[in-house]
Amino acid sequence: MWIRANDIVMVIRGEDRGTRGKILRMIHDNSRNGADRVVVEGVNRVYRHVRRSQRNPQGGRLSVEMPISQSNVALLCQACGKPTRVGARFLDDGAKERYCKKCGASVGAISPAKVAHAKK
Repeated sequence: MWIRANDIVMVIRGEDRGTRGKILRMIHDNSRNGADRVVVEGVNRVYRHVRRSQRNPQGGRLSVEMPISQSNVALLCQACGKPTRVGARFLDDGAKERYCKKCGASVGAISPAKVAHAKK
């Protein structure tokens, strides 16, 4: 999947279905057959019980976002505003970019221009 940190996504499965949020961080896990996970802002919040310490002088319950599977989120296209799948394509100058499969708009660059992929 071609999603990255700081992308705006919509949750499409689970308890928080329909929620939109920004990806805070990606967790790549090769031990689980490549099942990458993402932490989305405001999604899958749980209470973490924390003891009093110098870092947390009050202690108590902290609300923390936990990771969800990357397959449970869809990227929101900024051009059409809909959750969509993402593809990759080469431009005429040889640069590689992500694009929306619904409307064809560019979502962002993946790699700079390379002469080998440029159209002649």
